[in-house]
Amino acid sequence: MFWVALRMLTGDKAKYLGIVFGVSFAALLMGQQMAIFCGLMRNTTSQIRDVEGADLWVMDRSVQFVDDVKPMSDNKLLRVRGVEGVAWAVRLYKGLGKAKLSDGNYQQVILLGLDYDNKDSDGRVVGQPRPDRIVAGKWEDLDQPDAVFLDAFGWTYLFGVDTPFETGRSLEINNRRANIVGLVKCNPTFQTFPILYTKYANAVQYAPPEPKTLPFILVKAQDGVSAEEVCERIEAGTGLQAKTNDQFFWMTIGYYLKRTGIPINFGITVLLGFVVGCAIAGQTFYLFTLENLKQFGSLKAMGVSNLRIVGMVMLQALVVGVIGYGLGIGGAALFGVVFENFVKSTPPAFYFGWQIPAITAVAVFLIITASALMSLKKLLFLEAGVVFR
Repeated sequence: MFWVALRMLTGDKAKYLGIVFGVSFAALLMGQQMAIFCGLMRNTTSQIRDVEGADLWVMDRSVQFVDDVKPMSDNKLLRVRGVEGVAWAVRLYKGLGKAKLSDGNYQQVILLGLDYDNKDSDGRVVGQPRPDRIVAGKWEDLDQPDAVFLDAFGWTYLFGVDTPFETGRSLEINNRRANIVGLVKCNPTFQTFPILYTKYANAVQYAPPEPKTLPFILVKAQDGVSAEEVCERIEAGTGLQAKTNDQFFWMTIGYYLKRTGIPINFGITVLLGFVVGCAIAGQTFYLFTLENLKQFGSLKAMGVSNLRIVGMVMLQALVVGVIGYGLGIGGAALFGVVFENFVKSTPPAFYFGWQIPAITAVAVFLIITASALMSLKKLLFLEAGVVFR
């Protein structure tokens, strides 16, 4: 009997392909838009993920997200180091600068100043990306005067996609020369500005003069003491705000979710994909059922129960849903691969986590269920005698 249902489904190729297309389009649109949305949200936290080696971020009480830079006085560093449970604490400069290029044009850049004067307990500089992310040069080159590392995308953005890296290139920031001695691969940022890594002392010189210059303090908790407990001690003892990496990550995403129109815009698009999928698949499935009323009536005349009819229709919907979901989610994934590998002029904002196929699968299931229910209403009250009319 189920074989008969499949033969009925594929008998009219045009309507069969129309139902599959509707489900595929809905899955593609929902999966692709959710992946771009997640990619954009992850880009807002790129520097939290790039800074490695620390457990906590300490900042001013009023900071709301990672780009909300509100400098503190340098004596805050000593107060944080004096909190019980702190293994070490180092400075991290983060700010914006205006770089002058050799052709006289200006470009906004993100400045990250690493604390070379105060390293972690293993003698490493906190905040540096992993060695395997270095594209050219080596971190020791930052010991040179006015040396900076530039992110790989920033190099292509400033000097062109086809320009190979070469030493000797420089920028001018706040009337000081910044010599590019290496390239490092960074996670793309929300602002898409080039990223410069340098020593903390150099970063302060490149930045506009301010009475306070310490935006963030990176902290490592002592062994046997949880990061959350150290956060509470720092906040109680210093009056500053302390967050673990995960807490700061979600605090930043929460800011963009609440304060920008990004979630609403992408949510409308995802909802549109769902509605379009329901409309196309539901209408086509309903017309398909109307055209096969005599066949279903014949089955009822032969003694097929309503329960078996329901099973046949749900099998048809399931087959269409699985094929449509596979084509749609595969197309969304293919879009991400093409976008990340062939579009070099802009950093990718596409994150295809396992949650996206799972959510899309639930949405497709609702679409095919709604489509099947629309057609079942007609079939359940169908008289077997319709076949003789």
